[in-house]
Amino acid sequence: PIQRISQADAVYLLQKAFDSGINYYDTARWYTDSEEKMGIALAHVRDKIIISTKTGATEATQFWSDLETSLTNLKTDYIDIYLLHSLTVPDWTKVRDLDVLDFLDDCLSSGKVKHVGFSSHIEVDYLIEILDEYPKWEVVLTQMNYLDEYYQSGIMGLEYLRDLNIGSMIMEPLRGGRLVNNIPAEVQKLWDMAEVKRTPVEWALQYLWNRDDVDCVLSGMTSLEQVKDNIRIASTEDIISENDQELIREVARTYRTFLGNQCTRCGYCMPCPHGVDIINCLSEYNIAHMMNDPKASAMQYFSLIDDDSRADSCIDCKECIPFCTQMLDIPKELQKVYEYFGSEFDHF
Repeated sequence: PIQRISQADAVYLLQKAFDSGINYYDTARWYTDSEEKMGIALAHVRDKIIISTKTGATEATQFWSDLETSLTNLKTDYIDIYLLHSLTVPDWTKVRDLDVLDFLDDCLSSGKVKHVGFSSHIEVDYLIEILDEYPKWEVVLTQMNYLDEYYQSGIMGLEYLRDLNIGSMIMEPLRGGRLVNNIPAEVQKLWDMAEVKRTPVEWALQYLWNRDDVDCVLSGMTSLEQVKDNIRIASTEDIISENDQELIREVARTYRTFLGNQCTRCGYCMPCPHGVDIINCLSEYNIAHMMNDPKASAMQYFSLIDDDSRADSCIDCKECIPFCTQMLDIPKELQKVYEYFGSEFDHF
């Protein structure tokens, strides 16, 4: 997905990517004007590429219009892989009740869509629930990198997809660039101890490509240098040794020493009687501290947590405190989250 660059630069990079052998392109209606750029750049090679796009429609009347708009933007008469975009539990409940599965059936029978799936930011239990409700899912896009093994659906979700023989695509392999930029000295010291010297990008991508439950890794690129580097890494056979696997785990453990609090996501504090999503509020706060990047976590915080469930909805009733296994003053921690992120997504 290429965005936040000019149309001319995006078209140039997309065409260079194709000329270099990349044949899979992922986009979405919500990635600014990514679909339009992709249509301009790649329409002439449509039969040689795979296109994945997404619908974020939450009203039944939008389903078909969303698809038709994507087809027009991409200058094509079919989508190879069509995904329900960024499902959370409330999103899934809403579109399911609007008969979105009937819509997907019709998409497939019409020939306008070849394969269907979804992208998600949910826990593994909800991932399994969605997978079990529709027999025609063929691919799922989830977030994964060596820091996120137990974040959202994580490793367990990938293993479940593999067991069902459903394709797994990975987003955020570099955590939006946080795993390759501004590397803490403590982390760089560990990388320098490796048996095989790799760049931070190589570590992050090879970690995923060495997994047998990962089918495709999606990495955003905004420069020709990034396109060339990703192609070089993808073209290099690089088996990570057991010693270096342990080094990756040690790097992840080191990043976690920068957490903002010691929440373990045990869930005993939930449900909050006033609807606060305590676990995810504290999780996004912790990730922001760990990566020293409040902007990136703010995007997750405001997009994945409902307005009424964010930290500023805490009324300091203290009913959660006796249940915390880490003996955290949860209302106090939620106040820190609120002070850190604020009440509006104005971080860019």
